[in-house]
Amino acid sequence: MSKGRVSVVTGASRGLGRGIAIALGMAGDTVYVTGRSLDAPSGNWPGTLQETAAAITAAGGTGIAVACDHLDDAQTKAVFDKVEAEQGKLDILVNNAFAMQDLSAMPGNFWERPLDEWQLQIDVGLRSSYVASVYGIPLLIKAGKGLLVNTSSAGAKVHLHPLPYGLSKIGQDKLAFDMGPDLVPHNVCALSFWHGLVKTDRTKLGLEHFPQMFEAIGGDAGAETPEYGGLIIDAIWQDPDFMRLAGGTYFTSELAKHYGLKDLDGRDPISFRQFFGAPPFEKAI
Repeated sequence: MSKGRVSVVTGASRGLGRGIAIALGMAGDTVYVTGRSLDAPSGNWPGTLQETAAAITAAGGTGIAVACDHLDDAQTKAVFDKVEAEQGKLDILVNNAFAMQDLSAMPGNFWERPLDEWQLQIDVGLRSSYVASVYGIPLLIKAGKGLLVNTSSAGAKVHLHPLPYGLSKIGQDKLAFDMGPDLVPHNVCALSFWHGLVKTDRTKLGLEHFPQMFEAIGGDAGAETPEYGGLIIDAIWQDPDFMRLAGGTYFTSELAKHYGLKDLDGRDPISFRQFFGAPPFEKAI
């Protein structure tokens, strides 16, 4: 069994998943990163798993790229079979796999939009988080201490993006909440992150179309780097009382403040609580 910390980050070819994975690499983790874009981008956005894995290794960890279409349960199972065969355990699982069409930030009533948005954001998103958890949790339990993080946002509570987006995000939060009773006896903590405005290529394009929305939620003061969540995950792991967070949903900025963390760029992103209120499954930090 590996003596170092072992993590899996799903959906890590680019954006938020890539940033979290690199931050865990900065902490010295062996990080398995999954997604469809192994060595060439699968859509219109740059970024591949091989590039993420290389960045993790350059940051001080060990990056391992594993191609996985999270619509295929067998491929998801194969990821965790590989982790078990090579490491014997898993310490951290980050459920981040998510798919969104490039036009998701564009206007349009839900009945005017493509039906496959449901599959992209519910099946690759909420359902894929459930499947990855089913296969990953036995390895977290085996390690004796485990942390499972679902990436989410205030879209769980307010109307943001197309309709399936919000359903997926509230599902991420409820998934973490309902895992608690089963996982707490095994010293495995499941929780959900409400990220702020993450500085990804997709977000930047959306803000070009809707600059007024950007200003309405604090502008750059509420923006966070993709690595921010990974820094917070590492801090939670180091917390001897981390199980108190089990089942909760938390603003990343408020967790960072609690742990005395700054973002990778040295800033302190503001909390979006003032704009969106409390998460439905919030617990005290």
